[in-house]
Amino acid sequence: MAADIQIESLGDHEYLVRFPTAGEEITSRFQATEAVVDQLHIPGADEVRIVQETAVFLAERQPVIDIPPMIDLDDVAAAYGDDYLEELSRRLNPL
Repeated sequence: MAADIQIESLGDHEYLVRFPTAGEEITSRFQATEAVVDQLHIPGADEVRIVQETAVFLAERQPVIDIPPMIDLDDVAAAYGDDYLEELSRRLNPL
């Protein structure tokens, strides 16, 4: 699924994320805030990769059709807590 998700930068830390599904494409706008990027403690973390891995993280936990049309990474961090931050750190900074 990760390879199929498309990320388009809209500027100002906003991204359009396209999730392909059978028969249609689900889109959602993601807002990447510096607070979440800082919480990952990964020097030079690529914001696009953070958004992509967040999209994959959400798609693994709920049907893509249920992903909200607007997502702020702060809200994901608040909803999933340390599980989200630890999983993203693992994905972005593998051993």
